[in-house]
Amino acid sequence: MQTKVSYLSDLKFNLETWRRELRFHFNEMDTFQEKLEEIASREFGKRATIPLENFQNRIMIEKDAISKLMHRIKNRMNNIHTADFNESIDGRLMNEQHTLKDDMRTYIKMHYDLKEEMMTYFLEWL
Repeated sequence: MQTKVSYLSDLKFNLETWRRELRFHFNEMDTFQEKLEEIASREFGKRATIPLENFQNRIMIEKDAISKLMHRIKNRMNNIHTADFNESIDGRLMNEQHTLKDDMRTYIKMHYDLKEEMMTYFLEWL
């Protein structure tokens, strides 16, 4: 049982870390949206507005993805709180953790790709 408690503690730590990171990314997207609005108010023309609209759409998509990941994390946390201490460590909680871990890894890669593109855009237009 002590092994199970340690294992669940590790899972909880991962989930809490991911939740904090997702909150940060969500707030970061708000900041990027404000910068895009600043560029839009300057009326640079189509060369600036076409990528700007693309970034605005991608921000909405990313915020939706963040919300879905946060919901999944909340569900995993609920599963940890109601875990059966007689259940095998290699059971349901382990499998749920790995799929979320892979999805987080994919999300983070996509987030930093978007962020890099946006920073390049900001350098050009701000």
